[in-house]
Amino acid sequence: MTEHRLLYEASDFPVFQNRMYDSAEEARACPRGQIRLVEDMGSGLVRNAAFDASLMQYDAAYQNEQANSAPFRAHLEQAAGLIRETMSDRLIEVGCGKGTFLEMLAERGAEITGFDPAYEGDDPRIRKVYFEPGLGLGGADLVLRHVLEHIEDPVRFLRRLAEANGGGGLIYIEVPCFDWICRNRAWFDIFYEHVNYFRLSDFRRIFGRVVAAGHCFGGQYLQVVGDLATLREPVRDPQDPVAFPADFTAGLEAAHTTPHDVIWGGASKGVIYALLRERAGRPVTGVIDINPAKQGRYLAGTGLRVHSPDDLLPTLPPEARILIMNPNYSDEIRAMSGNSFTCVEVGA
Repeated sequence: MTEHRLLYEASDFPVFQNRMYDSAEEARACPRGQIRLVEDMGSGLVRNAAFDASLMQYDAAYQNEQANSAPFRAHLEQAAGLIRETMSDRLIEVGCGKGTFLEMLAERGAEITGFDPAYEGDDPRIRKVYFEPGLGLGGADLVLRHVLEHIEDPVRFLRRLAEANGGGGLIYIEVPCFDWICRNRAWFDIFYEHVNYFRLSDFRRIFGRVVAAGHCFGGQYLQVVGDLATLREPVRDPQDPVAFPADFTAGLEAAHTTPHDVIWGGASKGVIYALLRERAGRPVTGVIDINPAKQGRYLAGTGLRVHSPDDLLPTLPPEARILIMNPNYSDEIRAMSGNSFTCVEVGA
């Protein structure tokens, strides 16, 4: 068994931070798992050693659509531009979700097919199955956005994608940036769903040839275009150890809080932030999110009800603080709240 170095431990995290519930009681009773982040001393990759894949059962109650927000749409436009600049016209998107990004690529002239067994629509370009060998497709370039962090053995998964694609092709990978999480002490960015946490240097060890690599979405995400024909087993570089801060949760322990703190953002960051604030004895009092699929439903772990801005903002006292869970949305949130409250960027 490969040796590893322990980085961070936490207990009883919601298995799905983006699964919405119909009642507070159901949300508080959500399935939970353990966090044990380690650096693998063989590969240099970071993973949750306590991850149990048998707990992962996605269904229609899982809501992670971000395209309602203008800043996120701008990010998608940037990503689509990079893909069209560096990759061929024939594309396959693996894990295409609701098809939003697939449609953007098609509008830019791509001949694209999507694969996602959880897809619920009727777009004939999307197949409701996993992309795997035997489907009779291949020779395209692949798009893999926010999938690889959910896969228990990421290098083996990439090898299967290469095999399904005829042994090669370019692949666009987008994942959260672990260096950003560490640098910003973003303790609310560690999720059970994410079994892997990547650094940019990881991909330079996974691929022999990297066509493009960098950061996006305010540094929170990594973008990599790699050559699947050059996949290799990563080997840890002793000169490039994971720099995990000893004071990772200092922001939680020393945070200034008030009895009227409301979080704006009922997605992953907000779910974990609210949960750990509650455990610290300083709970938030409300949640706002612009996603209609979340409004009126309840967050995993805390059972907090999600409100639309129009529902909650008029009820807040003047001294209320709006805690912005993602600084990329600050301008949008300040405008939507009429600059009527103190806004605080959490983790910025």
